[in-house]
Amino acid sequence: MMDWTDRHCRYFHRLMTKHALLYTEMITADAILHGDHDYLLAHHAHEHPLALQLGGSDPEKLRGAVQIASPYGFDEFNLNVGCPSDRVKTGKFGACLMREPNLVRDCMLAIKETTQRDVSVKCRIGIDDMDDDEGLTNFVEIVQSVGIETFIIHARKAWLDGLSPKQNREVPPLNYQRVYDLKVAMPHLTIIINGGVDTIEQAQMHLEKIDGVMMGRAAYNTPYVLSDVDEKLFGLDAEFKSRDMIAHEMIGYIEDELSQGTRLHQITRHMLGLFHGQRGARLFRRVLSSEGTRDGAGIDVYKLALERMKEVGVFQSDRGENVF
Repeated sequence: MMDWTDRHCRYFHRLMTKHALLYTEMITADAILHGDHDYLLAHHAHEHPLALQLGGSDPEKLRGAVQIASPYGFDEFNLNVGCPSDRVKTGKFGACLMREPNLVRDCMLAIKETTQRDVSVKCRIGIDDMDDDEGLTNFVEIVQSVGIETFIIHARKAWLDGLSPKQNREVPPLNYQRVYDLKVAMPHLTIIINGGVDTIEQAQMHLEKIDGVMMGRAAYNTPYVLSDVDEKLFGLDAEFKSRDMIAHEMIGYIEDELSQGTRLHQITRHMLGLFHGQRGARLFRRVLSSEGTRDGAGIDVYKLALERMKEVGVFQSDRGENVF
């Protein structure tokens, strides 16, 4: 998610799940071709498995971007054909490309020819007045014709005329059945569903019918939901970590980043939802949002936020363990 899932966010999220595939923010091909490669693409080894999400509509620019990004070791390259923001539409990439499946096919072919890593497409079930059934089927049939096997589908239309980006995340109705039907019609493809998935239980329900689930804003706003992913979705034994344990694991990372010139708020802004629903959560957020945004804010501010949590008293974690 643009401006959200940066390297600090991903490091934090990886503390809660070892096996979920994490995605970068969408980075345009032009930015990679002409920008600071390390700033845009460098990441901590701890973040893997990690996919680079690209934006663009020029096959040769995307080819060049993948060539530049390949040495950074991403596990997957994803083309975003679902983002409805105004700046994306103006740049002729994102959801508006669903009207041009042949161009998306050519873009994906250029990416696929440039890397041995996995490749995927993220799209909507349609845009504007596109027919939900014929439009999506035609789009997927054309794109998969060059060997593209993985489609991440946000189960809403995007209305590029008349709705804001925020409204496009909430107003168009969810149509999960359309995604299920696509999997039935094209069982050889890997179909991953996205949109409105807020809990592990909802993810488990979807996985009875499709191959994967992408969680976006729920994972960001209530990140502790990720702590159940490895056990409940991957069926693996997972080490239990309370919210408190995760918060303290971040101290070393924060100290290291501060020593390199990173501002505290650049890291902790992604952590405001860690104690969502717990006693003291408001105090934790308040300290980080007020004190943590000041110039020169250091690790003492972060530790103060944790101390404020302790002053509230003991609460029980989701698994019944007393913390603080």
